Amino acid sequence: MSLHEFIKAMPKVELHVHLQGATQPETWLELSQRNNVPLPAKTIEEMRDWFVFTDFAHFIQIYMKVSATVRSADDIEFMAREFLRGQAAQNIQYTEITYTPHIHYTLAGIEGKDQLEALLRAREWAKKTHDVDCGYILDISRNVTAEEGLWTADLAISGMNRGVVALGLGGPEVGHPPEKHAISFQKAHAAGLTVILHAGETEGPASIWGAIEQGTARIGHGVRAIEDAKLMAHLRETQIPLEVSPTSNICLGVFPSMKEHPLPRLIAEGLYVTLNSDDPPMFNTTLTNEFITAADVFGMDADTLIQLTYNAIRVSRLPNAEKAALEAKFKHEIELLKATS
Repeated sequence: MSLHEFIKAMPKVELHVHLQGATQPETWLELSQRNNVPLPAKTIEEMRDWFVFTDFAHFIQIYMKVSATVRSADDIEFMAREFLRGQAAQNIQYTEITYTPHIHYTLAGIEGKDQLEALLRAREWAKKTHDVDCGYILDISRNVTAEEGLWTADLAISGMNRGVVALGLGGPEVGHPPEKHAISFQKAHAAGLTVILHAGETEGPASIWGAIEQGTARIGHGVRAIEDAKLMAHLRETQIPLEVSPTSNICLGVFPSMKEHPLPRLIAEGLYVTLNSDDPPMFNTTLTNEFITAADVFGMDADTLIQLTYNAIRVSRLPNAEKAALEAKFKHEIELLKATS
């Protein structure tokens, strides 16, 4: 078995992937036709061409247009089911899915509780039909008002212990520091809900420091930490996990090429790293492809890639007993794979 074949077959966990950004063109096209909401593309070939990443403005244009095809809670359940079907096909057995509910409240008036119930139905379906599980990180987009952020925080708190594992922060970093939504994070902390914030991708170390000050349990991206030696030392000492998505970083121009991506350096300097796909169809990638890239570009061997997978299990928001059981299951499956390679 080649290393590529091993990567495709190995069990995986993903901690940083956006449901709206990870929904495949085929799903969006079906929603467009189902709800009579026209898109610039009318066939799957046109959809795939339209999805080819050009720049961030194009990315946002696609994101907003496809999100407008969602008109009901049933559409959200359909999106989540199709996404989880795709995760199962990659043997991604547990995923923490970032989902931005306020956009569908704004665009289609879908109440938060109805969105949440749709997501939970999709989760139960995936467990029964594909034996994969997930948790949801309900995400505030940084560009909304603090009051609108609280709408998401309240929804996330209402879903605690039912499948919502954290309150998130995503969206455009520039001009929207984490402290803008401090009131939402304080409310989540008071309720006992974990906070997981994006930081340090299109903004530098100050954004990461801001996320740390808001009590983030992990850092979505965090790759710009390499610009600040004091921050690197702090991350090494505290082992706050980084959710690294290399292809996303290259597409967004954070680094000029994959060979110049700091993933190997972050690992070599003792930071806690996990590997993720972010918005895979928009960046023409998958989690499997991120692992293959790590092998091909950075020369990482199977044991290093396996360790990244265990890293993800250990800092997931699963209860400790479930983490231990999942890691034991993965070890057994990996030993069987190694025996055949």
